[in-house]
Amino acid sequence: MDETTSPWLYLFGRGEDYQSYRRFGAHLVSPGVWQFLVWAPHAAGVAVVGDFSDWEPVALTPIGETGCWQGQHAGDVGQLYKFHITTQAGEVIEKIDPYAFAFEKKPGTAAKLCDLPKHEWHDAAWQDLQKQQPIYSRPLNIYEMHLGSFQRHEDGSYLSYQELAKLVIPYVKQMGYTHIELMPLMEHLLDASWGYQLMGYFAATSRFGAPEDFLAFVDAAHKAGLGVIMDWVPGHFIRNTDTLAQFDGTPTFEYQDPHRADNVRWGTWNFDLGKTQVQSFLISSAMYWLDHCHLDGLRVDAVSNMLYMDYDAGKENDRNVNGGRDNLEGQAFLKKLNTSVFAAHPEALMIAEESSAFPKVSAPIDMGGLGFNYKWNMGWMNDTLKYFEMDPYARRDHLNLLTFSWVYTYDEQFILPFSHDEVVHGKKSLMHKMPGDRYNQFANLRVMFVWFMTHPGKKLLFMGSEWGQFLEWRDYSALEWVDLDDPMNAAMQQFTKTLNKLYKKRPSLWVNDHDPSGMQVTKGDGPEQLAYIRKGETADDFTIVVLNLMPEEIQNYPIAVPASGDYEIVLNTESYHFGGTWRRLQRTLHTTGEPMDGQPDQVRVVLPAMSALLIAPKKIRREPHEH
Repeated sequence: MDETTSPWLYLFGRGEDYQSYRRFGAHLVSPGVWQFLVWAPHAAGVAVVGDFSDWEPVALTPIGETGCWQGQHAGDVGQLYKFHITTQAGEVIEKIDPYAFAFEKKPGTAAKLCDLPKHEWHDAAWQDLQKQQPIYSRPLNIYEMHLGSFQRHEDGSYLSYQELAKLVIPYVKQMGYTHIELMPLMEHLLDASWGYQLMGYFAATSRFGAPEDFLAFVDAAHKAGLGVIMDWVPGHFIRNTDTLAQFDGTPTFEYQDPHRADNVRWGTWNFDLGKTQVQSFLISSAMYWLDHCHLDGLRVDAVSNMLYMDYDAGKENDRNVNGGRDNLEGQAFLKKLNTSVFAAHPEALMIAEESSAFPKVSAPIDMGGLGFNYKWNMGWMNDTLKYFEMDPYARRDHLNLLTFSWVYTYDEQFILPFSHDEVVHGKKSLMHKMPGDRYNQFANLRVMFVWFMTHPGKKLLFMGSEWGQFLEWRDYSALEWVDLDDPMNAAMQQFTKTLNKLYKKRPSLWVNDHDPSGMQVTKGDGPEQLAYIRKGETADDFTIVVLNLMPEEIQNYPIAVPASGDYEIVLNTESYHFGGTWRRLQRTLHTTGEPMDGQPDQVRVVLPAMSALLIAPKKIRREPHEH
């Protein structure tokens, strides 16, 4: 095999082999015989060592001028192996297989002989549905998870992929979510990194079982009608010397310039995103998870770090060749990534975790964008939490923390995230952030969740927040499921489930998330209440949202409505079923015949203290001139 007879080696060198995982690494080529292929462009020699050779080196052969090395050896599935790289200085260094599909359990870093994981898929109906219905006009409500701390055995050990599938999938389905987002499951050494400091870009972590078990987890989710998204980290990788760092004794996957290679903020190495072979490697990783593992999307981590030269600590004065702060090769890589992914998977979710004001992150490339189809709305999240953490009587002068989001809501296709980052490292859980005593904390949390679920944009909530866990998230132990023995937590869980299901049931809350026609504000100047209408595709499909942001009940409160007739309150956050005090709820409301706030009519309600109401048309009538 050489570059003249292997067009994919040529494409790999050009940064255009997007299924390089089918060739690189270890693959079974005949019964008991494995072929090894590795990229080590500046190595003086490469050998494979493993259980199958009693850890004696088996030399590989260079393939022309490609920088790739190949060879074959007999071995059994599951046997461990590594590469021995002889550097130009004559030093022999031990390295992982960058393309391995499986690794031994930490703290070891040896790969396992494992060909492409196999699974008999049963998700054709799910796959067809994704292709038929654009995600933009569907409900998208994501349950973010860290599998290692959702639940554990009594002795503190991890549950397996199989055990997690039986536990997680029915729970997430029952709670009314549409997707599960998994924090990085690619192989990593340090538990405390939560998977964001990676070494295995093609290997589901061995913590929870075999690669095939992970595929079965995804299949089970799809059969249950749940999508699966995974966090993916193409910007940087773990520093450990036996992984990707200085792979052939020189900067290989990282930048040649040590200043650019050094990621100070996360203690990692930055990928050289301008290097074509690195592009083939990373885009192939994305394709592996989307294509071979049937994931529905990737949340791309730390996009800002790939957009700017000066994003990292100590690099405030870094500039590109044109004197600007843009990371030109990083931006080009992201466009290439998204172009490649959507060419193969038009229905995929490519979500940017991006915290700057970089324009058009979620716009198509031919419109000057980066090509993602979603971006996390970090500004909305920060402002919302800042507002709700205040004492209610201190909020009067700060309603703009909520309403400012309306200025830029449609600048991007946003996901509203209450993620793991907001409930860890001393930040407190969402419930614990709320002001007042325990009762008022839950009342505030319910109102904030209504704001979250009715504001334009798709949704993401981190595990445990749905029942108001008091403790902040800890990666080293299970969620505090014992909380659900407390009636307040159980009621909060019931509220979140009810709200999730109501969200899915009412198209007006999601079908026009990215169109200004999908929302009309009727009361936005406060300072104590907000009211707005979420609108669907027809004149009769709308939901009226009213927030009382003060702990004071208001009698006979007027609410503008877009048509005369009868309305019903479909959600009252102060219902005793949800932990509130209201046992007798208003149901049917009749319009008064009085126009209000630019609308043709109004209804009047008792607005509970610190509450939110969702109101829907029951039987409305329109004048002939109304549309």
